[in-house]
Amino acid sequence: MDSAFDSLDAAGFLQIWQNFDIDDNGYIEGKELDDFFRHMMKKLGINDEVSEEKVRRLRDRFMSAYDTTDDGRLQIQELAAMMLPEDENFLLVFRRETPLNNSVEFMKIWRKYDADSSGFISAIELKGFLHDLFLQHKKSISPDKLEEYTDTMMKMFDKNKDGRLDLNDLARILALKENFLLKFKMDACSLEDRKRDFEKIFAHYDVSQTGALEGPEVDGFVKDMMELVKPSISGTDLDKFRKVLLGHCDMNGDGKIQRNELALCLGLKLC
Repeated sequence: MDSAFDSLDAAGFLQIWQNFDIDDNGYIEGKELDDFFRHMMKKLGINDEVSEEKVRRLRDRFMSAYDTTDDGRLQIQELAAMMLPEDENFLLVFRRETPLNNSVEFMKIWRKYDADSSGFISAIELKGFLHDLFLQHKKSISPDKLEEYTDTMMKMFDKNKDGRLDLNDLARILALKENFLLKFKMDACSLEDRKRDFEKIFAHYDVSQTGALEGPEVDGFVKDMMELVKPSISGTDLDKFRKVLLGHCDMNGDGKIQRNELALCLGLKLC
């Protein structure tokens, strides 16, 4: 990170981010990206004429070093790595210390910190999450700094500015990977293809390997299923559909979805 950014703190980072993430989608690309690197060249004290060629060269150099997902755009965590001093780079804690590969682990976190089961994470609940995260990784944090982090995270990720986080907001914070179900064609032609896909899907959500989905495993499956047809869902939406799914699939009433029960719900008969 260049010394020009040594004095930058989380609040200043938020201002810079909001200036360039114009469409508020969590990353900058295209014209936003070019504008960002023009701004950086001025910030670094480059007084020569800022030509398109110079912008392109600087962009290519930084993208090769910081575009960790190699998708030609900068995500908020990647930009934080570039610009924030080490003690202010709290955003990277989420990507580095809490990698989430599936929705089951995500839903465990959601259920724990949505303490009042409101279907949202309030500022107080977010503060509890941040406190536990720093404590878990033996990182000291003062009450004032925790308050600042909470406020900054809420401003940065609360998409509809209602003072609370929904499922999608928290998924952005934790850099949850792409919906696992998007890998599959739900209209697979042959029965064998459908059975093969079903086994992969069930194994992915059956994290405990008990042969049944329960608790956050059901939550994770429901979340990903719903997001296939409705990209933005609330915790309340999830709870409603979870109840419907259990009512339809949980044939023995044990509060779990057995492998054969889910297969029957999806129109498959397993041997």
